[in-house]
Amino acid sequence: MEHAGALRGVITQNVDRLHQAAGSRNVVELHGTLAEVVCLDCAAREPRQDMQGRILALNPGWAQGPFREAAELPDGDASIDVPSDGSFQIPGCLRCGGVLKPDVVFFGENVPRTRVEQALFLLSGAEVLLVVGSSLTVYSGYRFVVQASQESKPIAIINIGPSRGDPLAAVRVEAALGEALPLLASMIDHS
Repeated sequence: MEHAGALRGVITQNVDRLHQAAGSRNVVELHGTLAEVVCLDCAAREPRQDMQGRILALNPGWAQGPFREAAELPDGDASIDVPSDGSFQIPGCLRCGGVLKPDVVFFGENVPRTRVEQALFLLSGAEVLLVVGSSLTVYSGYRFVVQASQESKPIAIINIGPSRGDPLAAVRVEAALGEALPLLASMIDHS
């Protein structure tokens, strides 16, 4: 839909970069991305894969042992028991030596203001807000439904199950995204 010119961009709460992998170019990652780490002291960013390489370089025995044996969790991460004797070394920020964390908004944290402003800019130029696959339970996504409603922009929601935005929606479709979005895209391509 973006390639057809019917979609200005995507505002996503996902942190997996699957929108970009699917070809979306204009994506605001509201909750950040697991593909990068950020320094809690100086805000420098680094690809998570680079940090992973530094972890393995500092802890060479782990590549063949605990890292290899770790069970993958549903979010793509792994849970490992790190020894408390100080033998496992955690790399710091390349710029300042500070503590690094995945560049994602954790529960209880605020979405950075610049990301909210980017998303509001996308919404400001839109004729319609299309919400797909979200219950809109958390305010970080719901705020755009409220904003669209205040601007008298039509809101369409495609979701399985109810969403917090349903009372504000002009159109609500109860459907699986894998069925509804290709159908919608085909209608846009032929209009």
